[in-house]
Amino acid sequence: MIEILISASFWAAVLRIASPLIFATMGELICERAGVLNLGIEGIMVIGAFAGWMAVYLGLPLWGGVAVAFGAGALFGLLHGVLVVPFGLSQHVVGLGVTMLATATAYFAYRLALPQVTSPPKITPFQAWEVPVLSDIPLLGPALFAQTPLTYAAFACAGLVAFVLYRTPLGLALRAAGENPAALEAQGVSVTGVRIGAVMVGSGLMAVGGSFLTLSAFSSFFFEMVNGRGWICIALVVFGAWRPGKAVLGALLFAGFDALQIRLQQTPIGAVVPYQLFLMLPYVFSILALVAMSRRAQVPAALMVPYTKGER
Repeated sequence: MIEILISASFWAAVLRIASPLIFATMGELICERAGVLNLGIEGIMVIGAFAGWMAVYLGLPLWGGVAVAFGAGALFGLLHGVLVVPFGLSQHVVGLGVTMLATATAYFAYRLALPQVTSPPKITPFQAWEVPVLSDIPLLGPALFAQTPLTYAAFACAGLVAFVLYRTPLGLALRAAGENPAALEAQGVSVTGVRIGAVMVGSGLMAVGGSFLTLSAFSSFFFEMVNGRGWICIALVVFGAWRPGKAVLGALLFAGFDALQIRLQQTPIGAVVPYQLFLMLPYVFSILALVAMSRRAQVPAALMVPYTKGER
């Protein structure tokens, strides 16, 4: 166990596994701080994974694929936002509907574009970029400074979200939309516009998290590759008490458990313990951590509360 925890490859894997979770968690956090629960995250990650991969397969550069994924997620975010903000439909029902619609759209488009393909075509994904000098630091260098550009972008995204939320007028408006929308309207700012915009941007980040899987972690798109990561991200927002920094720590914690269980399966213990128990570890520990942290979490006051202009 100690040998695993002090190896650079383990911590490098933790950062890789955490990267798509960080993108999607930041997206969900933006939505919820604006007062909208986005249960469409799982399907939006699937459509992001597919759209980014297909764009690159058709000839766009890798960053072009990331942009296409963001756009695809934003479109589904627009659909979600229009249905739940001005029309006030159930955020739970709409979110689950968006998940099913986005997932089905990805699968249908895949079969339509590649009807005769039996195995997913491969693309050339992002390659690891070693930061000069820093990547040569023992242990920390290979783990922290020899990642793909999207991993660096994930952590930069978390920092940007935190800065915007707490250091800009836009962030203040977004937080007000989730805490006291009447006060925001009293300042002449459209609650509907802020909430829909937040859901679109948040959904775009969720889709970028999905595209990480096809453009950085793997080199092709296959069904079930998101594998419940979207639902984990919803839990991470609660674990982080709706704060970007704590949510990133939660993503790293889950990724650490996931990387650990993979390596434990390859030890002598893995020869006698059913592998299903190892697969359970990240989820069991995450649930326990979620229960412990969520007791002190303060939910945004207007989360899932529809708002009509002029209401008090």
